[in-house]
Amino acid sequence: MRDDRGRPDSAVVRDALGVGVAVGLSGFAFGVTSAGGGLTVWQTCALSLLVFTGASQFALVGALAAGGNPLTAAAGAFFLGVRNAFYGLRLSQLLALPRAVRPLAAQWVIDETTAVSLAQRDRRGARIGFAVTGLSLYVLWNLTTLLGALGAEAIGDTDAWGLDAAGPAVFLALLAPMLRTTTERAAAALAVLLGLGLLPLLPGGVPVLVAALAAPLALWAEGRRADRARGDAEEERR
Repeated sequence: MRDDRGRPDSAVVRDALGVGVAVGLSGFAFGVTSAGGGLTVWQTCALSLLVFTGASQFALVGALAAGGNPLTAAAGAFFLGVRNAFYGLRLSQLLALPRAVRPLAAQWVIDETTAVSLAQRDRRGARIGFAVTGLSLYVLWNLTTLLGALGAEAIGDTDAWGLDAAGPAVFLALLAPMLRTTTERAAAALAVLLGLGLLPLLPGGVPVLVAALAAPLALWAEGRRADRARGDAEEERR
């Protein structure tokens, strides 16, 4: 079936499944990282079932594994997850789902479902993209989380296998394609410098919170640069 203004449903489903499967498989890395960081299999699975936002999950277990205070680790994960609330504001207008469905759909408002939905040309395509991406990713992420946690428990010391690097590696792989502008790259670079530079000085989890300041600092610098460019242009016109 094809909407008059949109893409064929099959094309939307194909793209949505591609995203869901590709990202869902990285739940294995989260399961390994979480179990290797000291959480039980059930705690690890509960995080994926209830939190279901990869960046926040990796941030939480990473801070806990580094010896951070649980409250500080949770705060860092929370601030990373706040972006989903802004996604929800946009998607609520785009999808216009029935009121009874919205609380359930809110669980699937993450980077991937937002990207697939916004890439569609009409509401029908956006709804299909959101549903297929959300369902495939949720099922696969939770299944691979369980497998990763069980695997980490079976092999014992994940550090000896180098699996402690799996979480950060997956996180960077998900983040890198999103850094398209100079400002975004500058913010990411500054966040890395702040996080790594403060790691020996501050308790575990706190450097992550401080690194979040990179975004407003980069935006402020970009605003100053734009103001100077406008000022120079006005001077030339005079």
